[in-house]
Amino acid sequence: MLRVIGIERVEQLFSDVPEDARFPTLDLPPALTELEASRHLTALASRNVSVRDWPCFIGAGAYNHYVPSAVGHIMGLPAFYTSYTPYQPEVSQGTLQTMFEFQSLVCDLLGLDVANSSVYDGASAVGEAVLMAQRLTRRERVVLAGSVNPQWRDVVRAYVAARGVDMATSQISLESDGLREQRVLDLVDEHTACVVVQQPDFFGHVRDLNGLSDAVRERGALLVVGVADPTSLGLLKSPGEWGAHIATAEGQSLGLPLQFGGPWAGLMACKSEYVRQLPGRIAGQTLDHDGRRGFVLTLQAREQHIRREKATSNICTSQTLLAIGVSAYLSLMGPNGLREVARQSHAKAVYAAGRLGALAGFEVVTPRPFYNEFLLRTPHNAGWLQRELVNDKLLAGVPVGADYPGLDDALLLAFTEQNTRAEIDRLVEALGDH
Repeated sequence: MLRVIGIERVEQLFSDVPEDARFPTLDLPPALTELEASRHLTALASRNVSVRDWPCFIGAGAYNHYVPSAVGHIMGLPAFYTSYTPYQPEVSQGTLQTMFEFQSLVCDLLGLDVANSSVYDGASAVGEAVLMAQRLTRRERVVLAGSVNPQWRDVVRAYVAARGVDMATSQISLESDGLREQRVLDLVDEHTACVVVQQPDFFGHVRDLNGLSDAVRERGALLVVGVADPTSLGLLKSPGEWGAHIATAEGQSLGLPLQFGGPWAGLMACKSEYVRQLPGRIAGQTLDHDGRRGFVLTLQAREQHIRREKATSNICTSQTLLAIGVSAYLSLMGPNGLREVARQSHAKAVYAAGRLGALAGFEVVTPRPFYNEFLLRTPHNAGWLQRELVNDKLLAGVPVGADYPGLDDALLLAFTEQNTRAEIDRLVEALGDH
């Protein structure tokens, strides 16, 4: 190979690298055996604290729900864990079937007609939903509820930034009786493509969305409903039942580890009349020429399949392995299991709100009803208080002041079926001591 390219030594390949940087001397310790390296890495890892070590009350889009052990075993099967994303319909019937089953579960969960086989995460799903609505309505303006997760709103801005899209966000204010939000319909005009709301919202509030879909559609726009913690759908109406034209959700709560913020799986579904603008992959069921059941990729409207300007998305893959985890979780839990997760998460949040709201100087400002999350005003700066609670070995909430001016003293707390009453009592005691 060296002779073919006209050089004599491998070192000549690096001639363009400055000489003093080509082959630096590395000051490395002696090599370790596998046993020694394992002990060393274990010691390093033990310096970290995880949600398995301390009680966790952090939410804001990532939730510490229990993951049945079978989910990890199913995801770890070699046929799933090592398979490559199928680009052609005939590549892998097994993977295509798992995608089809995932889509069916998402349709049931979100209450809509058709789903894709996942996008990157809940935030990118909202961004894709906005682009989809713009294509369908041939309008550009986007109205976002101020109670949509701020990180989701940032992702939407990134998605549409190059197009100079007009984005309007409803205002959040703190009144004497709690949080209040400007009506999103007041921001909708004849140029609006869609209205994006979150249910439950970023502050945990379960909003009354009755009539919103019709009002938005009368103005020529579409309603997008995002769900940050889809375990809530064990108790609450689905986005489809609220009249959503497009629904999105973060799949993390459904059997996926927190994983330092990802990767996760974005759920996305819509009404059947909009299916040709649904981005990503869609797996379909069919019969082969011998009448046997089979699966194919259908409506492949990605940039790798058709001309770029006609593609519905530049998403090049789906989180198939993580979507398999979501499918395993939903299949194992079933409707009753999901309902029990939701019931326990809600009940523990209600218990915590009652106790915390009774502390002098503390106030729950999320309007009722809420699901498993609420905003707590405190007598202190929330960032300082969060750091102080680390000394009590508590992972306690998310300060929201950076995204919502005037709420520097507010801490967003979340509760799941994994939080015990004793842990909640510890949190109450620690907050009371500060």
